[in-house]
Amino acid sequence: MPTPDRAWDPLRHHGDVEARAGLLDLAVNVYPGPRPAWLDDALRASLDGVGRYPDPAAAEASVAAHHGRAPDEVLLTAGAAEAFSLVARRPWRRPVVVHPQFTEPHAALKQAGHDVTSVVLPRPFTLDPLLVPDDADLVVLGNPTNPTGVLHPRDVVLGLRRPGRLLVIDEAFMDTVPGETASVLGESGALVIRSLTKHWSIPGVRAGYVVGDPALLCELRHEQVPWSTSTTAIAASTALATPQARSEAGVRALRIADWRTHLQRGLGDLGVDHLPSASSFVLARTGDGVHGRLRDAGVAVRRCDTFPGLDASWVRIAVRPEPVTGVLLDALRHALQ
Repeated sequence: MPTPDRAWDPLRHHGDVEARAGLLDLAVNVYPGPRPAWLDDALRASLDGVGRYPDPAAAEASVAAHHGRAPDEVLLTAGAAEAFSLVARRPWRRPVVVHPQFTEPHAALKQAGHDVTSVVLPRPFTLDPLLVPDDADLVVLGNPTNPTGVLHPRDVVLGLRRPGRLLVIDEAFMDTVPGETASVLGESGALVIRSLTKHWSIPGVRAGYVVGDPALLCELRHEQVPWSTSTTAIAASTALATPQARSEAGVRALRIADWRTHLQRGLGDLGVDHLPSASSFVLARTGDGVHGRLRDAGVAVRRCDTFPGLDASWVRIAVRPEPVTGVLLDALRHALQ
């Protein structure tokens, strides 16, 4: 796909680049429904406070209570992307990224000057801790993993822990899993990164947080740019750390599961090879050239040749309500011909 950036790095290619005006967007994994009125109210009310410098302390305490953790175990960040950058600045000896997965952690480590070891999982892309080098002092894993949709069992993930190793788990899509059953949030030796942008349709707000050891979070906080978490992101984080938000998150997760079932059934009916997914997207092997033919038909899906371990025959399809999925499936039927 053409890009205006001559120094284009495939690790920094993300779905928002694909969802151009005029295309039906099945490339971006943002919940496609309206935000709750109470969240919009909190975002608008935050404008009254933008004349003062932001202080995330109260919001961090709210997020911590939401997860049953102590306030010093939570650090608010400008989305998950800032968290990856903060982790990458530490003096790692042998950082490992498990692929295929969201590429921003790998890109951040490279940008920080690290030589990154890639562990590329074979299909069906399920985690095998024995593939990770024993001397790795940092291991980064997505769960559920973007773009494969694989949900790695909690005990298998925790099997990656070793003395002297930090396990970083990107749980940006864990809220799409009913009950969040595989989360390792709060476990020793694990730093969990969460994003609030996908499930709540606020990618422009840049809201996220990390949960982990207080001493480590103190060091990461020291590396943050002052006031990196905006007043509006703080307001969103506070509003989404409530029983009301927990209930709505569960409703959304169940709705996504229904939409995903419809999509996967349709792919099966077309004979399209795909992986069972536990999240808000499905990885499908449609074949070379189909990504481009779908774009020509007005439908954007995420190309996957920028993910280590995948090639141009794969696309990632965002889960959408049934009428939108129907348009995708019709276009895909023609594209396959």
